Amino acid sequence: MTLNYQDVMTADLSALTDVSGAWKKMGDRFGELKTAYETNVQGVLTNGNWQGASFGAQQDYAAATGFEYGAAKAEALAIASLLTDAHTELVRLQKAVKDLVQDAEEKKYKVDSSGKATYIGYDNLSGQEKYALQHDPDYPRLLAQARENAQSWTDSIAKAVKAVDEADQSVKRALSRATSDTALDGFGIGGFNAHAEGDLAKAGKPEPKGKKDEGWVAEGESEASGPGTGTSATGPNAAAGKLAEAEAHADLGRASAQGSLTNGPMKLAGEAEAYVGAKAGVAGGITNEGIRGEATAFAGAEASAKGTADAGPVGVYGRAEAKAGAEAGVSAGATVDGVHAGAEAFAGAKAGAGAGADIGGIGAGATAEGWAGIGAGADATFEKGADGKFTIGTKVGVAVGLGGQLGWEVTVDPGKIGDTASDAANAIGDGVNAIGDGISSAGDAIGSLF
Repeated sequence: MTLNYQDVMTADLSALTDVSGAWKKMGDRFGELKTAYETNVQGVLTNGNWQGASFGAQQDYAAATGFEYGAAKAEALAIASLLTDAHTELVRLQKAVKDLVQDAEEKKYKVDSSGKATYIGYDNLSGQEKYALQHDPDYPRLLAQARENAQSWTDSIAKAVKAVDEADQSVKRALSRATSDTALDGFGIGGFNAHAEGDLAKAGKPEPKGKKDEGWVAEGESEASGPGTGTSATGPNAAAGKLAEAEAHADLGRASAQGSLTNGPMKLAGEAEAYVGAKAGVAGGITNEGIRGEATAFAGAEASAKGTADAGPVGVYGRAEAKAGAEAGVSAGATVDGVHAGAEAFAGAKAGAGAGADIGGIGAGATAEGWAGIGAGADATFEKGADGKFTIGTKVGVAVGLGGQLGWEVTVDPGKIGDTASDAANAIGDGVNAIGDGISSAGDAIGSLF
């Protein structure tokens, strides 16, 4: 729970010293019990009259019990120290808040129950004084200055309250850590904490931020929009060549999400998106990057999801999509990033999936779609995507009622190929060095025989 202004102003912190004293007495008492147990229970059985496996087991348990008495003492004394530090720090920070409020009130600012300051210096003026003030040419400036000062007091008080809350959270973390046994000594995890830290400045630190060396690290983002409509048009662009584009859409809704989980060389990644509405576009021209032209239209709903799993240079991927509505499109072009040609016309519903594997940056996979409706399509691609990967593939399909589409694809990731080659070169270099070291050691060993 986050502390607010009222919590800070009304808190009675005196009980912390009483509780601290009680914990110290408890710690001292646990120390006495440890001594008594080791002397009167554990020690009395070591006179040599009892031997064997049962005696050994009893001594192991007795040693663990004695250890826990000592751990209980350490934990109790650490908590006593933490509570003493907490009292000192919280009292200091609480006083800082109260001193700010007192200073504000002395300067005729009233602080309400939420910590907000308001200037009341004009409230006690006589009627004649108020009239004169309100007709003073500087009156608007004086009011603005009073409001600005009031906000400054409010901000300072809020900052001081936040400092108390942060200290309170620090105490909470420290006490939780002091009572958590994660070591395997004694009876193991879950006993008293023999390593409890009694210094609040050390024990109350927040967990470090940023990526950890071990464990899964998650990243992700999502967005949603709609309904909405819009159009856009660009070109021609004389500087880059002849290029023109136009687009129109009427969206009922759009949504997308993507994320990843990484743990060392292992990475799981995925993304999904959905769309409902209608859209149409046309683009074409000759630019310094090549020649291309396309026209598309779609009305209906579509959704897709895809994911990858990589472990070093080896990975697998899969994707699925579904669409219901009507669409038509034609495209062709040749650019510095590849060539592409395709045409499709379809009305109805379809669902598809693709899967493949990737080793060292070179992947191969297959695609399949099931169609319910009427339509035909064909596509051939050799192009470079925005992620730098090259895709080579083809697919063809037809449906009159029920039908479908089949295809294949090969992907080439130059960046991943380079990383794999670099890793392999390093591994070979390490292996050569290891062989050289082995030969040298063998030579030394043989020489020592003569």
